[in-house]
Amino acid sequence: MKIALDAMGGDHAPHVEVEGAVLAAKEYGSHVILVGDRDTVEKELSSRNVGNLPISIRHASEVIGMEESPSKALRKRDSSMRVAFELVKNGEADAVVSAGNSGAAMATAMFVLRKLEGVDRPAIATVMPTLKDACVVLDVGANVDCKPFHLAQFAVMGDVYAQFILKKERPRVGLLSNGEEESKGTDLTRETHAILKQLPMNYIGYIEGRDIFAGNADVVVCDGFVGNVVLKTSEGLADAISQMLKEEILKSPLAKLGYLLSKGAFRKFKKKVDYSEYGGAPLLGIDGVGIISHGSSTPNAIKNAIRVAQEFSGSGVNKILLDHLRTCDTQVLGKRAA
Repeated sequence: MKIALDAMGGDHAPHVEVEGAVLAAKEYGSHVILVGDRDTVEKELSSRNVGNLPISIRHASEVIGMEESPSKALRKRDSSMRVAFELVKNGEADAVVSAGNSGAAMATAMFVLRKLEGVDRPAIATVMPTLKDACVVLDVGANVDCKPFHLAQFAVMGDVYAQFILKKERPRVGLLSNGEEESKGTDLTRETHAILKQLPMNYIGYIEGRDIFAGNADVVVCDGFVGNVVLKTSEGLADAISQMLKEEILKSPLAKLGYLLSKGAFRKFKKKVDYSEYGGAPLLGIDGVGIISHGSSTPNAIKNAIRVAQEFSGSGVNKILLDHLRTCDTQVLGKRAA
């Protein structure tokens, strides 16, 4: 299995990407194709002991900036991101991992690989820790302006992902709202709620923000605006809690002693809330495999994103997703806009 890694995407490229590729090759035996400026990438690789690791380079002369619009990004035919997706299209790679501009990644994936039949808009799905087990939240940024049938499609995609990637036998699917009562929410959530009640899945109705981390749902459905706020707030809260704990521990010798006695528990807690341990977020609904990583990803995050790409590629989820979408009556999913 070969993973095309956008070596020029992200805030700290290509240093982080190259380091992450080396870690993945050593730990998982991953064959990584580093896509980017050959001279720059080779220079990064030369400073590491790569030996006979399965790492190769594919040259790409252009880079997509983090602030560039998707339309401008698509005009760069030889960008590292575009070339990486072309490798998948041509069968030279099984998946793409990119920590670059997420909007550009979405547009490029749709342009190069196209969408799965029955999908109007792909969604970015991210796995989040809870008190019970991990859950998947989607969409977390790809679609900020949605219609009810878009959210219904997200629910179907999330249900399949939870079953076949997170290994949940009968995932509980919840629609994120500002209350559990059916009278709450917006026109969008109320119309979506009516659709989801008719779909063949374990739909549990509205859930609130606090239900996410309580583990009361396995799949959390929302539009990309709300989902991205949830994601970024969660990351910020985890970082803030870690910093607050550190500051309090340093204030007294007794607290330092307590930390030493419970160091193992703190280490496990940090690992559980560290986004880098969960790798990247799959772009569900494209006819291929694309994993989007955080722009400020660490080498560990890139390594785990490559792991997620391998797991997704070997799961056959896209074929299963196609079958599930076909079983959902188009009238139930809602009428598409003309």
